[in-house]
Order: sequence, then C-alpha cells, then structure tokens
Amino acid sequence: MRVLTKAHGEIEVDDRQRITLPEGILGFEDLKEYVMFDAKQPPFYWLQSVDRVEVAFVLIEPVIFRPDYTPDVDPADLSEIQISSPEDMVVFAIVTIPEDSSKMTANLQGPVIINKKTRVGRQFISPNPKWAVRHYILEEMKLVGQSSC
Repeated sequence: MRVLTKAHGEIEVDDRQRITLPEGILGFEDLKEYVMFDAKQPPFYWLQSVDRVEVAFVLIEPVIFRPDYTPDVDPADLSEIQISSPEDMVVFAIVTIPEDSSKMTANLQGPVIINKKTRVGRQFISPNPKWAVRHYILEEMKLVGQSSC
C-alpha cells in the first residue's frame, strides 16, 4: 500500500506496518489508522496518520533512555487491546522536537502501547507521578551512560 507521509512524501508500506488506534491519540481522537516505520535517525520511529498527511508523531521506546521505565497501566485497561502479558506489547513515547533538538522531550506520562500481534494500540495515561509529559531524552541518555560506567 502507498501512503503519503509528512516526512518522506509518498512511500510504500507493508500491511504489517499498519497500526489501528481505536481511540486515536489525545487531541487527534478522530484519526484511527496509522502506519509506523523507522525514522532515518535511530532509535526513532514515525507514526503517520493514513487519513491526514500533516499528522505524524515521532516515537521512541522509553527504555532506551530510561531503563527503569514501566508504563504503570492497569492490566484491565491493557485487556482492551487484548494484551495479557508484557510479551504481547511494545511501548512507545511521543517525542517533541523543538528547534533546539538537544532539548527534545518524550512524554512518559502518556505512553502509546501497541499489541504486537494485532497491531492495535492505545495511548494510556500513567498514574505514576514519576513519569512526566516532558523527559529530556539526551540528558537522561547521558545519565544512563554514566551509570553503566
């Protein structure tokens, strides 16, 4: 299938890259169908709306810069997207990249969790006060690097 993207123009995507978010993303609840693909700069991904080319999100797996991250989502809520064990899911955080890209942040309070098998996902709100809307990715990556020395 061909999809028009914000970052790369028209691209070919495999059906396995399709992601359905029945409740949308906060602020974009009307958009349910997305495709996901690697960004040119690892470890980031693009989550591109199929219905609106101007709507795309940069994602990152939080454990890359916060190995202690857990989404702290109620298992009953996870069952809505048919997740019964941690092996069924992949967890992402939405990234905000300002003009000064060294200050990019990730929203760990509102993780996007996707069922690996069904490719259905949902954005959740973590009740854990440890996880904020803005975690400075590069600063926290440096701390991870220092603690592993």
